[in-house]
Amino acid sequence: MSAPIGVIGAGAWGTALAQMLSSDGHSVLLWAYEPELVEAINSEHRNPLYLPDAALNPAIHASPSLSDFADLDIILGVTPAQVLGSILRDLPKDPRDLVLCSKGIEAGTGRLMNEVAHAACPGSAIAVLSGPTFAHEVAQGLPTAVTLACSGGEEQWQRLSPAIARTTFRPYYSDDITGAEVGGAIKNVLAIACGVVEGLGLGQNARAALIARGMAEMLRFGSALGARPETLSGLCGMGDLVLTCTSLSSRNFSLGKALGQGANAADLMADRRTVAEGAHSAPALAALAKERSIRMPITAGVDAILKGAAPKAVVADLLARPLKPERET
Repeated sequence: MSAPIGVIGAGAWGTALAQMLSSDGHSVLLWAYEPELVEAINSEHRNPLYLPDAALNPAIHASPSLSDFADLDIILGVTPAQVLGSILRDLPKDPRDLVLCSKGIEAGTGRLMNEVAHAACPGSAIAVLSGPTFAHEVAQGLPTAVTLACSGGEEQWQRLSPAIARTTFRPYYSDDITGAEVGGAIKNVLAIACGVVEGLGLGQNARAALIARGMAEMLRFGSALGARPETLSGLCGMGDLVLTCTSLSSRNFSLGKALGQGANAADLMADRRTVAEGAHSAPALAALAKERSIRMPITAGVDAILKGAAPKAVVADLLARPLKPERET
C-alpha cells in the first residue's frame, strides 16, 4: 500500500474527503483540533461534531499532532480559510504537494488561499481542489466532479490525479489556480445573497437573476486577477455557484436566509459551529473590488447586510441602480 494521504481539518468537508480517499482502502491521516474528536474518529469511527451521520472507514486515523504529517508527500488543507496560514506554518516540513480545499479570501490581507499557502509552505507545489461539493454527498459516495488546478502543470496533475480520483469522485485538470480560487470564494458570498432573497420571499425569478448577475461579478473580478473565463464557467465557478445558491445544505445560503428573515449577523455567526466562509470573504472582496474599481454591487450589498444594513433596503438599492446593457463589462 502506498503512503498515507494527509487531510488537515476534520470539519465536515475534511472528514468527507478523508472518507472518499479511504473508499478504496487507502490509508488517510486526518488532523483534528478537538481531542474528543480524535478519540471518536479512532475508537468509534464517527465524527459526531461535524459529520455525525457518516460511518467512517477504519482506514482513517485521526491525530492532533501536525508532526505526524512530516513525511507525507500529499496533504490536503481543509481548515477554515481564516486559519489555514497559521496551521500550515506549524507543519514540521513542507509536503511535496499541498492541495488546498478551503474556499475563501484571507480577511485583513485580501490574499487568496494559494498566496497564503505559498507564504507558509514555499517548498510545496500548490494545487487547488474546488467544485460543486456538499460534504455529506461526497461522504456517501455519490457522484461528484471537481476542478483540480495545479500550479505545477501537467506533471503535478499526473502525480495527483490518480491519488485523488475515485470511482465516484472525478477531478478535471486545470492550471488556472487563480480561477479555481476566485470561483470558490465569490460563490460563497453570492450564496448568502441568494439566501437573503429566499428569506425575504422574493421568489425564484429574483434568485435566478441574482445568480446570473452574480456570475457577471465573478467574471469581472476574476478577469482583474488574471483568471480565465472558461475556468469560471466550469465546475469551480458556475457549477459551484448553482449548487450553493439553491439549497439549504449550503451553510452560506442558510445564513443568508436567516438574515433575510431578520436575524442578526453577529448572533448567527456566534451560534454556528461550522463556518460560513462567505461571511468572512465578503468584506475582503468588497474592499478589493473598491480598491481595483471592479463593479460588484451584489458583493457590496452582502457586505453591508453583514455589517447591519437592512436586507430590504439593500435589495431596493440594487433594484434602483441605473439601467445598462447586460453584457457591459
